[in-house]
Amino acid sequence: MEIDHLGIAVPRLDEALRLWTPILGGATAPPEEVPTQRVRVAFLEAGGSHVELLEPTDPASPVGRFLQERGGGLHHVAFRVPDVTAQLKALEREGYRLIDREARPGARGRRVGFVHPRSVGGVLVELVEAA
Repeated sequence: MEIDHLGIAVPRLDEALRLWTPILGGATAPPEEVPTQRVRVAFLEAGGSHVELLEPTDPASPVGRFLQERGGGLHHVAFRVPDVTAQLKALEREGYRLIDREARPGARGRRVGFVHPRSVGGVLVELVEAA
């Protein structure tokens, strides 16, 4: 598995882009809204992977609650897999607690699924289907 991206929760995407662009360069595409997650996101290239900046569009969304409880910062680690649903099923058989049992639509038109942080030492893990 390869790291697809690191997700960073931010209160305001425009401000975060001003902070991160001098470090990593410009966004790989214009910001997009991901209605299923209630966020606006922008991806910045970081070598062979990306940094995803996530701004909640709803304070009650998972990222909105994360910001209220912890403030901005590292939200999740995403790994590239060939088949999200198959990987989720394999992890469930191994006893991992899942947030998703099936892949769902994510940013950049990709299918994604999440593993609960309680199963992975407090780290939210996203599985992203390879493009």
